[in-house]
Amino acid sequence: MIVRVSGEGQYRLDNSDGKLGELDNAVVSAVRAGDESAFRSSYDALLAFVRASGSPLAEDELVGSDLILPPPDLSLQEAEQEFQGEGLIPD
Repeated sequence: MIVRVSGEGQYRLDNSDGKLGELDNAVVSAVRAGDESAFRSSYDALLAFVRASGSPLAEDELVGSDLILPPPDLSLQEAEQEFQGEGLIPD
């Protein structure tokens, strides 16, 4: 799976354990609750997982993204538009 973090780059990620979906669900829950603190910590955890578990692609490597995550400085208000329904990652 190729995951793009907007404004940052792309990562090749093995998500066979479903961890990315779990983290996405935590973000969705925080957004639905309107909890800024929980949103920030859960979104930061999702991004940290992608960065730590993924392999960065070279900037000159052109590969389509399977998933595009909003930029790291995403606000709760912006997240309300992005993380709706099932979130970014369908179950």
